[in-house]
Amino acid sequence: MVLVAGCGTERGVAAPAGTSSRSSIASQVPSAYDPCTDIPESVLASEKLHSKRTPTNRKSGGVRWRGCAWVRTNGYAVSIRATNLTVDVVRSKGFAETRDFTIDGRRAVSTRQFDGPYIQEACTVNVEMNGGSLEFNLNNPPSNRDTGSIDSCELARTLAEKVVPTMPATA
Repeated sequence: MVLVAGCGTERGVAAPAGTSSRSSIASQVPSAYDPCTDIPESVLASEKLHSKRTPTNRKSGGVRWRGCAWVRTNGYAVSIRATNLTVDVVRSKGFAETRDFTIDGRRAVSTRQFDGPYIQEACTVNVEMNGGSLEFNLNNPPSNRDTGSIDSCELARTLAEKVVPTMPATA
């Protein structure tokens, strides 16, 4: 299984000149919630996620991420990262199948950030945090025996619905 990280957002996202602070990019990744250490083991176990990958600290064109990745045997792979990309910035990129919703009182958006024949295999969900968002970048090829028949955005949203309530209100 190959874990694809970034799903297009790593191309760099710059806030257009003259945009409001609501859609601008903070200079640092939010630090009130660390997905590598703050996601309860019970949440990971409920999704059968294991094999946590080394934490990633990446940056590209002003966009920054910090988080970890997990896999599910015979299922999907996911990276969960705090990023300085806000929900508004992600929405403004015009990715395919952009959907707005709310998780635990926080604004969220799901997007398909791949082009081409494999667009349905991946989904990114960004959930609002102070100074950015918590990003769930999920890859789920149809060949995965346990989850391959389930829509990747449905899987990403279900996982986000389990993780987000564990975040402090200040995050």
